Amino acid sequence: MSGKTDSVRRRARHAATGREILDAAWELARRDGLLAISLRELGAVVGMRAQSLYSYFPSKQAIYDAMFRDANETLLAVLVSNASSTSAQAGVEPLERATTASMRFFDFCVADPTRYQLLFQRVIPGFTPSTDSYAVAVEVYDHVATDLRSVGLTTQEEFDLWTGVIAGLIAQQIANDPTGDRWRRLIPQAVAMLLGELTPGTTQ
Repeated sequence: MSGKTDSVRRRARHAATGREILDAAWELARRDGLLAISLRELGAVVGMRAQSLYSYFPSKQAIYDAMFRDANETLLAVLVSNASSTSAQAGVEPLERATTASMRFFDFCVADPTRYQLLFQRVIPGFTPSTDSYAVAVEVYDHVATDLRSVGLTTQEEFDLWTGVIAGLIAQQIANDPTGDRWRRLIPQAVAMLLGELTPGTTQ
């Protein structure tokens, strides 16, 4: 029995240390940029030699992969929470639902530009998410697609136009007014324009 308990404790310690390394990687990335992460400095932050990190992550790419999955899991939790709160509001109009969802997504992205870069921009040469990590990204996309279908969008072209417009506002906000709300203020207008064009009648 004690052997089984010891095994559980070891796994828990291993998971906790892995989480500590991941948090340190995020800290370094936010300070110096995603491409500036080095195993030597990462090891120093968590009190390990660089070689010891391989017991938790077999490569630098594996660290990026864990960060990618971590970010998508956080976004997925936001989307699920938004869906739950929206479904609880009986009679909410499509325009209001779409605006609320778009604002929350906008705020999630702008709150952490480094996380946004990893999720939505190809800033790490040669990085490809693992199958398991990419599956979480697909789940995120499926949630977004479900939200869009709920307000009347049905085609891939409509999805692409919607995400392109919102992503453009996010990029402008991060690049040109990171501490303000210049492009955030445009979200309601952008959503109304998109729904008015793509689903006539929903904005009346």
